[in-house]
Amino acid sequence: MTFRIGIISDTHGLLRPEAERRLAGVNHIIHGGDIGSPDVIAALQQIAPVTAIRGNVDTAGWASTYADTALVRLAGRTFYVLHDLKTLQVSPAALGIDMVVSGHSHVPKLKTVDGVLYLNPGSAGHRRFKLPITLATVDITPDGLQPAIHDLGSG
Repeated sequence: MTFRIGIISDTHGLLRPEAERRLAGVNHIIHGGDIGSPDVIAALQQIAPVTAIRGNVDTAGWASTYADTALVRLAGRTFYVLHDLKTLQVSPAALGIDMVVSGHSHVPKLKTVDGVLYLNPGSAGHRRFKLPITLATVDITPDGLQPAIHDLGSG
Protein backbone atom coordinates (compact mmCIF):
# COMPACT_ATOMS: atom_id res chain seq x y z
CA MET A 1 0.00 0.00 0.00
CA THR A 2 1.37 3.40 -0.97
CA PHE A 3 0.76 6.51 1.14
CA ARG A 4 1.23 9.64 -0.97
CA ILE A 5 2.12 13.04 0.47
CA GLY A 6 1.86 16.25 -1.50
CA ILE A 7 4.48 18.83 -0.60
CA ILE A 8 3.98 22.45 -1.55
CA SER A 9 5.59 25.71 -0.47
CA ASP A 10 5.79 29.41 -1.20
CA THR A 11 2.29 29.78 -2.60
CA HIS A 12 2.23 33.46 -1.54
CA GLY A 13 -1.57 33.50 -1.65
CA LEU A 14 -1.90 31.73 -5.01
CA LEU A 15 -3.06 28.13 -5.30
CA ARG A 16 -2.81 27.32 -8.98
CA PRO A 17 -5.36 24.96 -10.57
CA GLU A 18 -2.37 22.92 -11.85
CA ALA A 19 -1.24 22.45 -8.25
CA GLU A 20 -4.70 21.35 -7.16
CA ARG A 21 -4.83 18.83 -10.02
CA ARG A 22 -1.37 17.47 -9.19
CA LEU A 23 -2.31 17.09 -5.50
CA ALA A 24 -5.63 15.35 -6.20
CA GLY A 25 -5.65 11.93 -4.57
CA VAL A 26 -2.82 12.48 -2.08
CA ASN A 27 -3.32 11.19 1.47
CA HIS A 28 -1.79 14.23 3.21
CA ILE A 29 -0.38 17.64 2.25
CA ILE A 30 2.58 19.43 3.82
CA HIS A 31 2.91 23.19 3.20
CA GLY A 32 6.43 24.51 3.81
CA GLY A 33 5.46 28.10 4.58
CA ASP A 34 4.93 31.44 2.86
CA ILE A 35 1.28 30.46 2.60
CA GLY A 36 0.20 34.03 1.89
CA SER A 37 -3.52 33.59 2.60
CA PRO A 38 -5.71 31.35 4.76
CA ASP A 39 -7.70 30.62 1.58
CA VAL A 40 -4.77 28.52 0.32
CA ILE A 41 -4.96 26.19 3.34
CA ALA A 42 -8.77 26.03 3.14
CA ALA A 43 -8.52 24.93 -0.50
CA LEU A 44 -5.81 22.38 0.27
CA GLN A 45 -7.95 20.95 3.08
CA GLN A 46 -10.60 20.15 0.47
CA ILE A 47 -8.04 17.77 -1.07
CA ALA A 48 -6.47 16.12 2.00
CA PRO A 49 -5.51 16.79 5.63
CA VAL A 50 -2.85 19.53 5.82
CA THR A 51 0.20 20.14 7.98
CA ALA A 52 1.40 23.72 7.46
CA ILE A 53 3.97 26.02 8.99
CA ARG A 54 4.37 29.77 8.78
CA GLY A 55 6.97 31.38 6.52
CA ASN A 56 8.58 34.80 6.60
CA VAL A 57 5.74 36.44 4.62
CA ASP A 58 3.07 34.96 6.90
CA THR A 59 2.89 37.89 9.33
CA ALA A 60 -0.85 38.70 9.33
CA GLY A 61 -3.05 37.76 12.27
CA TRP A 62 -4.41 34.58 10.65
CA ALA A 63 -0.85 33.18 10.45
CA SER A 64 -0.33 33.28 14.21
CA THR A 65 -2.08 29.91 14.49
CA TYR A 66 0.77 28.28 12.54
CA ALA A 67 4.07 27.31 14.15
CA ASP A 68 7.53 28.01 12.70
CA THR A 69 8.27 24.27 12.55
CA ALA A 70 6.30 21.03 12.65
CA LEU A 71 7.15 17.43 13.38
CA VAL A 72 4.64 15.08 11.76
CA ARG A 73 4.51 11.29 11.59
CA LEU A 74 2.80 9.81 8.55
CA ALA A 75 2.62 6.15 7.54
CA GLY A 76 5.39 5.24 9.98
CA ARG A 77 7.79 7.97 8.80
CA THR A 78 8.81 11.19 10.56
CA PHE A 79 8.89 14.54 8.76
CA TYR A 80 10.36 17.78 10.09
CA VAL A 81 9.00 20.91 8.42
CA LEU A 82 10.56 24.38 8.51
CA HIS A 83 10.52 27.27 6.08
CA ASP A 84 14.18 28.25 5.71
CA LEU A 85 16.62 25.34 5.85
CA LYS A 86 19.34 27.76 7.01
CA THR A 87 17.47 28.08 10.32
CA LEU A 88 17.59 24.32 11.07
CA GLN A 89 18.52 23.99 14.75
CA VAL A 90 18.20 20.23 15.25
CA SER A 91 20.10 17.19 14.02
CA PRO A 92 17.54 15.27 11.95
CA ALA A 93 19.70 12.13 11.79
CA ALA A 94 20.18 12.10 15.58
CA LEU A 95 16.43 12.50 16.11
CA GLY A 96 15.53 9.68 13.71
CA ILE A 97 13.81 12.02 11.27
CA ASP A 98 13.27 10.48 7.84
CA MET A 99 12.74 13.67 5.86
CA VAL A 100 13.23 17.43 6.24
CA VAL A 101 10.83 19.62 4.25
CA SER A 102 11.72 23.26 3.65
CA GLY A 103 10.82 26.07 1.29
CA HIS A 104 11.92 29.71 1.11
CA SER A 105 14.51 29.55 -1.69
CA HIS A 106 11.90 28.86 -4.42
CA VAL A 107 14.47 26.40 -5.85
CA PRO A 108 13.40 22.74 -5.96
CA LYS A 109 16.01 20.52 -4.36
CA LEU A 110 16.31 16.91 -3.34
CA LYS A 111 19.30 15.49 -1.49
CA THR A 112 20.15 12.88 1.11
CA VAL A 113 22.53 13.63 3.98
CA ASP A 114 23.34 11.08 6.72
CA GLY A 115 20.38 8.96 5.63
CA VAL A 116 17.93 11.87 5.89
CA LEU A 117 16.09 13.06 2.78
CA TYR A 118 16.00 16.86 2.39
CA LEU A 119 13.29 18.12 0.07
CA ASN A 120 12.46 21.63 -1.04
CA PRO A 121 9.45 21.47 -3.40
CA GLY A 122 10.28 24.87 -4.88
CA SER A 123 7.60 27.50 -5.33
CA ALA A 124 4.07 26.79 -6.47
CA GLY A 125 2.89 30.40 -6.27
CA HIS A 126 3.73 33.45 -8.30
CA ARG A 127 6.75 33.06 -10.57
CA ARG A 128 9.93 34.67 -9.29
CA PHE A 129 12.77 35.46 -11.65
CA LYS A 130 13.06 32.53 -14.07
CA LEU A 131 12.55 29.83 -11.47
CA PRO A 132 10.18 26.95 -12.31
CA ILE A 133 6.73 26.56 -10.75
CA THR A 134 6.96 23.27 -8.87
CA LEU A 135 5.67 21.08 -6.08
CA ALA A 136 6.61 17.59 -4.93
CA THR A 137 5.05 14.29 -4.01
CA VAL A 138 6.53 11.58 -1.83
CA ASP A 139 5.27 8.03 -1.93
CA ILE A 140 5.83 6.04 1.23
CA THR A 141 6.16 2.43 0.14
CA PRO A 142 7.52 -0.73 1.76
CA ASP A 143 10.77 0.09 -0.10
CA GLY A 144 11.06 3.54 1.49
CA LEU A 145 10.47 7.13 0.46
CA GLN A 146 10.01 7.77 -3.27
CA PRO A 147 10.16 11.54 -3.88
CA ALA A 148 9.36 13.34 -7.13
CA ILE A 149 9.45 17.02 -8.07
CA HIS A 150 6.75 18.08 -10.53
CA ASP A 151 7.01 21.07 -12.85
CA LEU A 152 3.58 22.69 -13.16
CA GLY A 153 4.35 24.21 -16.53
CA SER A 154 5.00 27.67 -17.83
CA GLY A 155 2.10 29.26 -15.89
